[in-house]
Amino acid sequence: MLPPYDRAFAALLDDLAARGMLDETLIVSLSDFGRTPRVNGGAGRDHYPNCYSVLYAGGGIKGGQIYGKSDRLGAEPLDLPCGPSDFLATIFHALGIDPESQIRDPLGRPVSITDGGRVLPLFG
Repeated sequence: MLPPYDRAFAALLDDLAARGMLDETLIVSLSDFGRTPRVNGGAGRDHYPNCYSVLYAGGGIKGGQIYGKSDRLGAEPLDLPCGPSDFLATIFHALGIDPESQIRDPLGRPVSITDGGRVLPLFG
């Protein structure tokens, strides 16, 4: 499925750039989990939360950069680890929302929108 996804994603970015909309549109591509670095007994790869990729484009993100690094197997973060709270903080920052904001639950208790996430240094 990756080749059709790659073509469609590239076409979306090209279209937004051609229309002058990429700077004001944040595109985020991610999954809720990675895959194990080794093939299992059924010739597949299982869900794996330790290492996975996120792609940001537009919305003030500086293009052409890589943040973080996994070990040689893609099993564990090796350099600059980050997680879901950091991804959310980065998205909220791009949208002009303070990542340290809180909302109220139905009982009126404050809830952090990012659970302590930090904005990743990806902006140009």
